[in-house]
Amino acid sequence: MGKVAFKPGTMIYPLPAVLVSCGDSPENYNIVTIAWTGTVCTNPPMCYISMRHERHSHGIIMRTREFVINLTTVQLAKTTDWCGVRSGRDFDKFKEMHLTPAPAQIVKAPLIAESPLNIECRVVDIKHLGSHDMFLSEVVAVNAEESLIDKGTGAFQLNHASPLAYSHGKYYGLGEKIGGFGFSVKKKK
Repeated sequence: MGKVAFKPGTMIYPLPAVLVSCGDSPENYNIVTIAWTGTVCTNPPMCYISMRHERHSHGIIMRTREFVINLTTVQLAKTTDWCGVRSGRDFDKFKEMHLTPAPAQIVKAPLIAESPLNIECRVVDIKHLGSHDMFLSEVVAVNAEESLIDKGTGAFQLNHASPLAYSHGKYYGLGEKIGGFGFSVKKKK
């Protein structure tokens, strides 16, 4: 199998497509779609989002130093895309997309009630990287949809919510399960 030289770029796909909510009062609540997000540490729990400077939410997060990562689903795909191509300078995205801002446990930024999992974040560092700034953040609270918690194990089952992924300009629902962590070395019964 041959390889073709490709220009240097950010080709790590698929990524989660998330809705990031921000603001510290209903008058300045906003939502931005982010695919450049991920986990960076378990203890303490930390994650990041990277965002272009010109995004409306960038200024809000720079000022408040808080946001919520709201995981998305196949059912929220159109909403996720719309919130990424429309600006909060021009639209009330909660109103336009019929989303419900809900109070968070710790941060002032709202949760999106329709999201199956909301991760409350407090910024600990901002890395100016060029076209994007990375907001390195501590996870201060997590809010999970009760119906997605396994009654026997207490495990959160995001797969039951049809999670949404982003891959090189396109959205996808996740497919069938192939295995679990450690399945390649698990002894057969």
